[in-house]
Amino acid sequence: MKRWAIYTVCLLFVCTSIGCTKKDGQEEQPVVRTEDVSPQKIETVGTQTQGTSTAIEGEIPEKKPEEIAVIDTRFGQIKIRFFENDAPNHVQNFKNLAKQGFYNNTTFHRVIPGFMIQGGDPNTKDDDRSNDGSGGPGFNVRAEFNSRSHQRGIVSMARSSDPHSAGSQFFICVAPATFLDRQYTVFGEVISGMDAADKIVSVPRDPRDNPLEKIAMTMTVIRR
Repeated sequence: MKRWAIYTVCLLFVCTSIGCTKKDGQEEQPVVRTEDVSPQKIETVGTQTQGTSTAIEGEIPEKKPEEIAVIDTRFGQIKIRFFENDAPNHVQNFKNLAKQGFYNNTTFHRVIPGFMIQGGDPNTKDDDRSNDGSGGPGFNVRAEFNSRSHQRGIVSMARSSDPHSAGSQFFICVAPATFLDRQYTVFGEVISGMDAADKIVSVPRDPRDNPLEKIAMTMTVIRR
């Protein structure tokens, strides 16, 4: 079964740093896996305007509300802002899944100190640890590789060896991982809660880097 992984580009990195091995059927190490408004005529005189709107010189435009994702775990809360312009399809997909409750009760099923924490697999809701890392939403999103670098706090999409195989699994970098740049779709960054991510990445784990005790999440999308 295909598993969502940081594929060949980081296999050597992880194997070298933690001495991992890969058996047939197992995941690659590590898994990182749309008003018509009639225009109004406004005559401008100096810095004043006549009509239904008033413009004031030097006025700061009102900030447009943005949506952020909030992940709650037993180790604390992680807040993520999105890079709408860099990966619009991945951002919309992630928001849609979160609003549908897709991520609720999934876990962070792979944690690698000095690298990243990964989650978003629906298979992690059951008690069969052997299939953790191989699930998804039943569809893929085409890659949107961009110039954002994989630095600490970056949120990126996991995938298999197929560049266009991202679905629901995502990872949060706890340290720079620039060797992944332009090979995985960066779509957001943590704006609060890296302390929680640091706690998660440090928990005891099995040989497949799956935490011995499940680290479940609930996710909501809010406006701020």
